[in-house]
Amino acid sequence: MAARNSNNIYVQKTFNVVVTIEISNIEKVAITGGCEELGNWIPKYAVLLDQVEGTNSWKKTIGFQQGRIFEYRYFICATNSVSDEVIIRKWETHLQARNVNFGEEATIFNDIFGYVNGVEKIDRGWLTFETLIQFNFFNAPFEWKRSIKKRLIYVKVTSTNLSIYGDNHHNFSVTSLEDTISNDARENYADAHTFGFSEVTKLKYNQSVIQCQNQFGISCGDEDLVIFHMSVADPKTTAYLVDLYGFRSKASEDEPPTHIGYNYVLPNLLKGSEGSLEIPITCAVKHRPLGMMQIGYVIIKPFPSYNFDMRVSFQRHWNRKWTGLDVGHRGSGNSFKSKDSAIRENTITSLKNAAAHGADMVEFDVQLSKDLVPVIYHDFMVFVSLKSKICVQDDEYLEIPMRELSLEQLNTLKVYHVEEGRSRKERYFDNDELQEHQPFPQLSDALNEIDPNVGFNIEIKWSQKLDDGKMEQELEHVLDKNLYVDCILDVVLHKAGGRRIVFSCFDPDICAMIRFKQNLYPVMFLTIGVTTKYRKFLDPRGNTIESAVCNSLAMEFLGIVANTEDLLRDPSQINLAKDRGLVVFCWGEDNNSKETIQLLKNMGLHAIIYDKMDILSTKENKQSVFLAQAKENQN
Repeated sequence: MAARNSNNIYVQKTFNVVVTIEISNIEKVAITGGCEELGNWIPKYAVLLDQVEGTNSWKKTIGFQQGRIFEYRYFICATNSVSDEVIIRKWETHLQARNVNFGEEATIFNDIFGYVNGVEKIDRGWLTFETLIQFNFFNAPFEWKRSIKKRLIYVKVTSTNLSIYGDNHHNFSVTSLEDTISNDARENYADAHTFGFSEVTKLKYNQSVIQCQNQFGISCGDEDLVIFHMSVADPKTTAYLVDLYGFRSKASEDEPPTHIGYNYVLPNLLKGSEGSLEIPITCAVKHRPLGMMQIGYVIIKPFPSYNFDMRVSFQRHWNRKWTGLDVGHRGSGNSFKSKDSAIRENTITSLKNAAAHGADMVEFDVQLSKDLVPVIYHDFMVFVSLKSKICVQDDEYLEIPMRELSLEQLNTLKVYHVEEGRSRKERYFDNDELQEHQPFPQLSDALNEIDPNVGFNIEIKWSQKLDDGKMEQELEHVLDKNLYVDCILDVVLHKAGGRRIVFSCFDPDICAMIRFKQNLYPVMFLTIGVTTKYRKFLDPRGNTIESAVCNSLAMEFLGIVANTEDLLRDPSQINLAKDRGLVVFCWGEDNNSKETIQLLKNMGLHAIIYDKMDILSTKENKQSVFLAQAKENQN
């Protein structure tokens, strides 16, 4: 990791930054910026600063060509001495970076990490080459053979390097096995060569931040949602030690907990992008089985085909002027809930119509065809005609998952919306024969053809497990979740340009994937909340607004998309999110009235997603807030 110097250096400038947050002994502070000397925003070409001995200050003197004006940022990283790989641990994400005019006489620049003009902006980094593995311990997932089940259990998870030796690569040894099952405090970080970071968060309102683990772990009670956040360089050679601790019933205040049990999660157990494990608990003293524990996991891999830099990030940027935005639901609305809809939902025409009537953003649903093309469509199922388009009888429909049809088949076969198929009544819309009115447009079509000043709320469709353990639409997943997300991200990153985009999804792990795979676009967590209209999901993170807020804070999402039914039931929940700096959108059939829309705007919602923008919008000037802002900036 080194700067690329140019010739004709005339001035020396010293950068001195004070870091007030705690960093580990393998983390370093670096500077990057918009010039060759600072790496042109590319992390691996940034300049590492030197720590001033005995202080929390980091300093470096760098030579520059005279008369240069450019921006720069600081970030905290871990580097590999063998290669130029860099993990971005935390970085400054102000929309406007620090600015330096090297024509100035100043030779020393004294800064505080994360603070620019008195405003603090620090975010966690994105995945550059490392893999992120999250282990979920929800609602005390332990089963015991004896009275231990009455204790409050503390959990600690530590990544452990497996060394491979021998020609056949079948023999593994665990580093420092005796130490890993002791009660001694252990470093939360592996050595710099293996790049292991073992962190944790508990989804409680005042605790929802990813942080270093305590010596004896974190409590995991009946109501607790605990997520371990493990960053590793090589997941194939990394195991995870799970230690369980508990206090004796008559323990004194200064007595440490006892080490109850442990076990390892070996890398060969982690299959695909997500899953659930049932792991035996081994007694820490007699090494006999004590019980079982249920652990959910998700594996997040770096996005492979895009070179991200540190020039700018919009992941948690929201202008204060952007309040009460009008968002067109599926463009111009749910066309199969309303008998008088003239425009088919989730089509290019539907999106354009909403934009023409003043939509600040349009919301639409994206999923993949069989040949992995992101297309815009809401439901998981479709009906296909088995015979000619002219003569269709009731028994000539076939209901199949949309994902089983290629893009060509979606465009050439007679495909019916799920509402048409189940009712056996085909719906007709205006100009259905025109291409822009056709269902299943590609995501790339929308990015190319809709006014770039109209924002996009891209909802990623992914079938959820319901609270009874069954899948939505009885659909089991056949596609790897990382691949699914990557296919959608690839189109957006290469086609979006300067458009305002937010991603949303009901699946909290997909939201986390989008958050950590890239550093540009924000993520909103869609929530069911307390409802009488919809089934609860098995995953508890989106079943209440409070849980959704906590998860969004921990994963550093922009905000939540709440069910209006729940907000109207208890409007105080809006401030539960806003007071912690989260942005709040809302969705639901309750939004489809002018009175409710105005009420929600008065309540301080940042955006309202609703049908029939042409009828329900009260805007006098039919243009998006982003177009108005662009004109203002131009002036």
